[in-house]
Amino acid sequence: MKLSDIMGAANLSAYAEIAMILFIAAFVAIVIMTFAPGRQRTFDAASRMPLDDEHPQTPR
Repeated sequence: MKLSDIMGAANLSAYAEIAMILFIAAFVAIVIMTFAPGRQRTFDAASRMPLDDEHPQTPR
């Protein structure tokens, strides 16, 4: 008996479908959080950090 026969008979396809649904849900959540109107100010401030001489940031 081959390993592919054992894995094929185990009916594990549900795990792949659940993983795909979780991945899509996480991707959609990240996209929504990234393009939310309230986040624009935060991203603008972060984009100006390298050029801000009045409030220098120390590296972590």
